Amino acid sequence: MTKDESVLIIGGGIAGFQAALDLAAAGVQVHMVEKSPSIGGRMAQLDKTFPTNDCSICILAPKMIETYGHKNINVRTYAEVQKVSGSIGDFQVEILQKARFVYEDKCTGCGACMEKCPKKVSSEYEMGLADRRAIYFPFAQAVPRVATIDKDACIHFKTGKCLLCVKECQAGAIDHKMEDEVITVNVGAIIVATGFDVYLPYEMEEYGYGRYENVVTAMEFERIINAAGPTHGHMQRLSEDKGRPKRLAFIQCVGARDVRHDRPYCSAVCCMHSTKEAMLAREHHSDTDSWIFYTDMRAFGKGFWEYIERGERDYGINYIRGKPGEIIEDPETKDLILYYTDRETREVRALEVEMVILATALIPRADAPEVAQILGIEMDEYNFFKAPNVMMSTDTTREGVYMAGYCQKPMDIPDAVAQGSATAARAMEAMAQNPKGGTSQKEVTA
Repeated sequence: MTKDESVLIIGGGIAGFQAALDLAAAGVQVHMVEKSPSIGGRMAQLDKTFPTNDCSICILAPKMIETYGHKNINVRTYAEVQKVSGSIGDFQVEILQKARFVYEDKCTGCGACMEKCPKKVSSEYEMGLADRRAIYFPFAQAVPRVATIDKDACIHFKTGKCLLCVKECQAGAIDHKMEDEVITVNVGAIIVATGFDVYLPYEMEEYGYGRYENVVTAMEFERIINAAGPTHGHMQRLSEDKGRPKRLAFIQCVGARDVRHDRPYCSAVCCMHSTKEAMLAREHHSDTDSWIFYTDMRAFGKGFWEYIERGERDYGINYIRGKPGEIIEDPETKDLILYYTDRETREVRALEVEMVILATALIPRADAPEVAQILGIEMDEYNFFKAPNVMMSTDTTREGVYMAGYCQKPMDIPDAVAQGSATAARAMEAMAQNPKGGTSQKEVTA
């Protein structure tokens, strides 16, 4: 390959990191574009990872730093791809670099501006369980550690007043007059690794999500038990009493494997994710009891079934093959009563707990159709990016555009990492066969 050949990676999560680092190690120049103000992706929100229960951010943070600091990787956060033209070996890509209103080369990451900012909005990173300021870091370990001003929330952009952040910034890094910029890059191949969204089951009224304060999603519970989360790792209910829940119920397949919501597929990680959270709850307090209601136990990865057995044996997790049909809240205690059919005995039973955790479907990102249109690639019936056939799982329907991670199909972290490496190899192979300005492999074969 020639020195001017490079690869664009859309998405700064764990799959994108692996692809970028593999390419960079081979001497390929990488342009990484991340929509949010920091790289890290969904893995940055997790407390631990299964089946080892290792600290998630402890694994991820070194990858983030290595990716951002690598001489062959140019990371653009708070940016979006808005146009792609050309073909394999010679793509022209327009990138919209949104204005942070903070100069990256001046900001020291001290956080003084945030302490004085009077405007609070719901934190996306904390799944709405805590607030952030209008000028903010997405999370404590954000890379780059540069503040960003949320234009839609900032008082100055609405009223022309309030420059408290400017007054507090001794580095002179804040400029409300900064403008968006369009940047064009030429690349030989494109890798899309945009990850997933979390389904919020407001429409599933039988579970009371959004009505009962102590019914939460698995990702919300993940933030509750995380030491860096909104409760500083203290297990507590979200109802007014803020008491510690001692009896937990986890419900699997909420919005997944469900033809009513056009998502008959399995999300691949929920059985293990709920087991992990039940383990962590018991590690926090030894008197915590957990029940996991499941459809089928999907423990298919290395060490996964042993992990389930360990949860049952060492952590006292009660696995029930059945799915609650309804949850009723006690208006006085805010406890929750689950009614379910036990598939083993065919009996209708009731279980009273203090908190319910819903393992909701992990779904393609809301902007996936827009990304597909920009890249000129096809999607399947569930809005995952489509491969031309099962033997070419890293390829999309456009030559020279590849995919890695959950944007293609449900998978766990190790699979996403493996696919990141696979797409890097595939991109290098394709560029070698289709050098810029050269003859394509198809023409040679013909």
